[in-house]
Amino acid sequence: MAIASLLTLLDDISVILDDVSVMTKVAAKKTAGVLGDDLALNANQVSGVKADRELPVVWSVAKGSLVNKAILVPLALIISAISQALVTGLLMIGGLYLCYEGAEKVVHKFWPHAGSNDPEQAERVAANANESIDLVAHEKEKIKGAVRTDFILSAEIIVISLGTIAAAVPLLDKAVTLVVISLIMTVGVYGFVAMIVKIDDLGLHLQQKSSSAAQSIGKALLAFAPILMKVLSIAGTLAMFLVGGGILAHGVGALHHGIEHLGDLSGVFSGLTTNLLNALVGLVAGLVVVAIMTVISKIRNKPAH
Repeated sequence: MAIASLLTLLDDISVILDDVSVMTKVAAKKTAGVLGDDLALNANQVSGVKADRELPVVWSVAKGSLVNKAILVPLALIISAISQALVTGLLMIGGLYLCYEGAEKVVHKFWPHAGSNDPEQAERVAANANESIDLVAHEKEKIKGAVRTDFILSAEIIVISLGTIAAAVPLLDKAVTLVVISLIMTVGVYGFVAMIVKIDDLGLHLQQKSSSAAQSIGKALLAFAPILMKVLSIAGTLAMFLVGGGILAHGVGALHHGIEHLGDLSGVFSGLTTNLLNALVGLVAGLVVVAIMTVISKIRNKPAH
């Protein structure tokens, strides 16, 4: 009896892990937009910090990210238990926010006067150059800011992940899936960020070697680092439109069916057509929100007569 009970337990665990694996893969695909933006944003947050403090800062923000997810996962499960419709609503808001962030990047790219400069980056560089500034206190403030930003991105990841899980899925499966995706995203993002911020240091180190081959590799790494940051930023923005637009389109029945129909008409290019149309929906939705936010900002800042 004991052996039979153990085998039954192992079989149940195997089924749960198999379900969690499938749901985690789907959730990981859906959160690609947030992941790309998360990578670029956190790498930019750390840039400007002194070289010997880069990894400690990344580690501190990563720990803060884990705390954020430890708060958000139970909260998401409670909301899911209360109402699946509420999860759908939060998912739509998350998708719209992704589109807004992506559109804001596009607007700032083509209209630099809209505020594409990074005052925080300049502040970090100035702080490093000024010995009178308490770098420890300054660093702590930057970490707090990065953790606050991570809270928003983590919330998007968890809500989008929860939205990919069917309502009928048992609570335990939902909880394990959210925990697994949270750990994967945290380790993946901050592990990759740590690697990115050290590329230029590795390049400088290799350039100091006597070997001409090492010097060439070092020079290539120094040239590659800013290109990688640019590629991450562009890929992240495109993914935000794809994911955010896909969420919004899926939430509007007529729009979703229309996109699917057009995709079917394109034959072998069905997948590409669907993705392009989802991205277009994301871009348009994002630009509309940016326009609304701009008008609201101007009204608020309008001087009283």
